[in-house]
Amino acid sequence: MSVRIDFRGRGLRAAVVLAAGALALTACTNNSESTTPAAPTVDVTKVDSIAAKVPADIKSSGKLIVGVNVPYQPNEYRDPSSGKIVGFDVDLMNAVGKVLGLNTDYQEADFEKIIPAIEAGTYNLGMSSFTDNKDREKTADFVDYFSAGSQWAQQKGKPVDPNNACGKRVAVQRTTVQDTDEIPAKSKACTDAGKPAIQKVAYDEQSAAANALVQGQVDAMSADSPVTAYAIKQASDKIESAGPIFDSAPYGWPVKKASPLAPVLQEAVQYLMDHGQYKQIATNWGVQEGAITKSAINGAQS
Repeated sequence: MSVRIDFRGRGLRAAVVLAAGALALTACTNNSESTTPAAPTVDVTKVDSIAAKVPADIKSSGKLIVGVNVPYQPNEYRDPSSGKIVGFDVDLMNAVGKVLGLNTDYQEADFEKIIPAIEAGTYNLGMSSFTDNKDREKTADFVDYFSAGSQWAQQKGKPVDPNNACGKRVAVQRTTVQDTDEIPAKSKACTDAGKPAIQKVAYDEQSAAANALVQGQVDAMSADSPVTAYAIKQASDKIESAGPIFDSAPYGWPVKKASPLAPVLQEAVQYLMDHGQYKQIATNWGVQEGAITKSAINGAQS
């Protein structure tokens, strides 16, 4: 999704967020908020055998208190028309809540404050596209539910090879790992081989990078895989993927270390995976390529 700093997405948090709202993939760059269509409703009901395992204090409250940071479309962002926090993560967590017979109470926080607030007992869990990695597992347990990495997009019918993009113009969002690490490294490989450098075109906002590709101002775009997938879903007549996801790592929901909530969340999301609702929710948001079939607790590889 190098210098490792705190980042949503693939273990780094630099600024891979979309402009305070929806991608505006139009004929011209538009960084204002726009309303995206509501995702279809997925039918989920309470599963008594799983709900019975909810920790007593949470069960008595009737809700899951979830720390979240927005915007990061399509996973979690505030819909400009309703003011509600929506997205893939939200729909999935709402479904988990239904399996457990609980409401979901989303409370906004700075990203870097969510895990400390979980440790302090302010939130039951976090939900902000957290990469599960070994370092984070020292302070929280993670219930893994998705796989994300980097992915390129290209204009339809104009193929670009992410591993041989020498001389191509590639859009990125400024300060993301694609901007600071990936493209510079690939460009250096080009010049070391005597080929033209990649022309990196950095934008302050992801919506502008996506729009540049839609308009043909660049040859390709590199971003975190859910972001790229959603951009393609929103402008499928103009752009398409340019190869598979790479450098993947799991997303997970952080909970307090040794919390009895972790296995309950894992069982609930596994139920949704096994019965098809999970895949339907991922498909609704165009991120099905990162869908997994088996949830794990603390499944980080690095």
